[in-house]
Amino acid sequence: MPVLEKGALRADDWQVVDDEAALPDAPVLISLARLLRDAALLAGRNAPLGVAIGNDVNPDVLAPLLPRLALVQVVLPKSRDGRAFSQARKLREYLGYTGEIRVAGHVIPDHYAMLLRCGASTVVVAEGTDAAVWEASRKVVSIAYQHGLAAETPISLLRRKVA
Repeated sequence: MPVLEKGALRADDWQVVDDEAALPDAPVLISLARLLRDAALLAGRNAPLGVAIGNDVNPDVLAPLLPRLALVQVVLPKSRDGRAFSQARKLREYLGYTGEIRVAGHVIPDHYAMLLRCGASTVVVAEGTDAAVWEASRKVVSIAYQHGLAAETPISLLRRKVA
């Protein structure tokens, strides 16, 4: 599936690898269970390493392993479940993670702007997705009431500047 990044589609270079399969010398996405089980073995890995976490996982469990991870993928199981938003924000803001945060699952264009505000880098989208639809959705609401991790200015600061 393609990945949406900065409003444009790109191919996904990451290979999803089962828990018992050998790891190729390429960017791999593994489960949290495998990451925790094989943490010592994976410490010397030179190729990029990513982990996929469920929406019920507290990102704090990744804290000691984040320096080794190039990608953390969080899952939005349905459009009404916002835990992936909280996970992305916690990874960026509180744990200081600077790598790619990818959101997969039931993501719709209406989520795009908020996912970026929460610290997500990329979104897994279906084949044939029109990136223009996602970018248009991102631009529908250009103001916010609170600070986010994106570069926009919240309306509270704009009000102070006008006053």
